[in-house]
Amino acid sequence: MPREIITLQVGQCGNQVGTEFWKQLCAEHGIRPDGILEDYASEAAGDRKDVFFYQADDDHYIPRALLIDLEPRVVQGVLNSAQANLYNPENVFIAPNGGGAGNNWASGYHQGEQKEEELMDMIDREADGSDSLEGFTLCHSIAGGTGSGLGSFLLERLNDRFPKKLIQTYSVFPNQEESSDVVVQPYNMILTLKRLALNADATVVLDNTALNRVAADRLHLPNPTFEQVNSLVATVMAASTSTLRYPGYMNNDLAGLLASLIPTPACHFLITGYTPLTLLEDPRAEAAPSVRKTTVLDVMRRLLQAKNLMVSVPTARSGVYLSLLNVIQGDVDASQVHKSLQRIRERQLASFIPWGPASIQVALSRQSPYVASQNRVRGLLLANHTSVSTLFGRALKTYDTMRKRNAYLDSYRKQPMFADGLEEFDEARSVVVDTIREYKAAADPNYVDWVMGESDLADPRNAYA
Repeated sequence: MPREIITLQVGQCGNQVGTEFWKQLCAEHGIRPDGILEDYASEAAGDRKDVFFYQADDDHYIPRALLIDLEPRVVQGVLNSAQANLYNPENVFIAPNGGGAGNNWASGYHQGEQKEEELMDMIDREADGSDSLEGFTLCHSIAGGTGSGLGSFLLERLNDRFPKKLIQTYSVFPNQEESSDVVVQPYNMILTLKRLALNADATVVLDNTALNRVAADRLHLPNPTFEQVNSLVATVMAASTSTLRYPGYMNNDLAGLLASLIPTPACHFLITGYTPLTLLEDPRAEAAPSVRKTTVLDVMRRLLQAKNLMVSVPTARSGVYLSLLNVIQGDVDASQVHKSLQRIRERQLASFIPWGPASIQVALSRQSPYVASQNRVRGLLLANHTSVSTLFGRALKTYDTMRKRNAYLDSYRKQPMFADGLEEFDEARSVVVDTIREYKAAADPNYVDWVMGESDLADPRNAYA
């Protein structure tokens, strides 16, 4: 029986990434942009389309997706594209005034409260149409107003309404190395991080700094477009769900996949990497001839290199892995995997937590018969690494700099949540500091004692490091 997953695409970034994701999934399952199964695609291909799609009365496939935004531009663009007939029109929500959230987290959150009944009716209807719902996936950015504010509101409500269902997010962090047009970005990030820490079961962290670097260095695109960067995110999303859609003997549901990656609930922020990367405007099209010899060892070794990660964190210089899963696709047998793991262990290419059993896990995934690959072996890394806390530390540092000056707070005070005071900011900051402390403590051999309250390891004053 399929374990269905409902995808919520929230805000401009969430819907742009979601659009690329569904393009990828349609290509991999032999589904045309209008939802009709291609003539060459077989119902008996051994794939589980039902995890992410359901069939309408006329047998065309519809994504289990909700397109949600407070301004119409991006969603209307999707509805005017070749994929217009793919989505269920009842699953599209655009705020009636269409004014957006003005890059203000509090505005996005408040508009979610005002439209709670309509939004939850959409989600309930989609959930009731599932035979065995496993959970939800949220695609959003944490820097603007809609993806962060409305996304935070939906996270809280999903947790309340479906306490036994898994909630996974693909959260795009902003480029923190360059100045942003969104001056209140640090406030939005801290307020959203609180909800990701408290209301999500797993958060796949992707940051624009690394995505642009990967596009420039690995794909040789000096000025990548939004669509090209979003297609990188979609590639990671598609690869991370491949074991759910092409099930094997392990990791064939979301619970099994996440259980191996999250040894302790507080540390549920995952980093990703992918190699070799190719960028196809159309997943069915032929790629440019840049083929090199790929082996299991080569792919697994490259996945451990920082330059192939979609997050700007110093995995090689500091921190340890709490868990590490490689999803390998292609022409591979178990003996190659075993030899590769031995070599990586001998060279000590990855450092793991000292307080528990940890090693590189490998899941072999079948690949789509409908999408030609120019490489014999491809690999995705999903890992839980303590250095992800440095990303939160950078966000916290910029937040504190602005908060000390009480800069740009007037637009927040105008919203109901902050009308009586700014305590929500302090609570959110406290949650982020606790998350950073948790990750730092996880690198220590006495972590279990620290969790039990029997030792004191992490100094909260050093939250930025």
